[in-house]
Amino acid sequence: MITNKKIFFLTLISLFLFSGCVQKRLVVKDPRGYQNNKLPVNTWAQETNMKEDIDISDLDQKIDTEQHTMIREEAPQVKMERVPFPLGEYNRLSKSGKGTVKGKIYINDAYNRRVLGSNTRLYLNPVTSYSKQWYSQSYIGGYKMEKADSRLYNYLRFTASNNQGEFAFYGVPNGHYYLIGTVACGVECGYTQSKNIRIAKQVSIQGNQVIQSDLHRMVD
Repeated sequence: MITNKKIFFLTLISLFLFSGCVQKRLVVKDPRGYQNNKLPVNTWAQETNMKEDIDISDLDQKIDTEQHTMIREEAPQVKMERVPFPLGEYNRLSKSGKGTVKGKIYINDAYNRRVLGSNTRLYLNPVTSYSKQWYSQSYIGGYKMEKADSRLYNYLRFTASNNQGEFAFYGVPNGHYYLIGTVACGVECGYTQSKNIRIAKQVSIQGNQVIQSDLHRMVD
């Protein structure tokens, strides 16, 4: 004879078997990067200065069309020897910070229209005797440099611009930096083929400053 008590226990066992003994946590993915109403898990800031697959060989190369820095087409293609890597200088650099450097990268064409540097890589290179040589001999002088010391990679910060040429560096330590980027420009700049135009300028930051510093120049 089945009593009401037995029926109650049988019902509980059935519910347990059908529902499963382990409840899995539901994770709802949002195309904007949100999960379960939390802040984005992949923000622009978190993607800045990632270390995977670093390749800064373009900093060793002479980039075309920088006549605004007195570079001439007939400049001799001599590979310049770099000064010894000043490890002491780099060891004295601040290791962490709260500053922000943001802006747009673009070229102004002959009609003062902007050619945006979309989806291009940008660098913050600390100002040292090592980077000053690069700036004076490669960027200003137009010479190709010998391959950079691999230890330099540990002190660079880099990011990428978005489709509108906007970029941002977060968590920047106190100091002076060369802000460096390139813009690909072709027929819109009056060239017969696409050229990579390098732009560099010096920026300084202290504390939790937010520096708005566009990286731009006029087309030659």
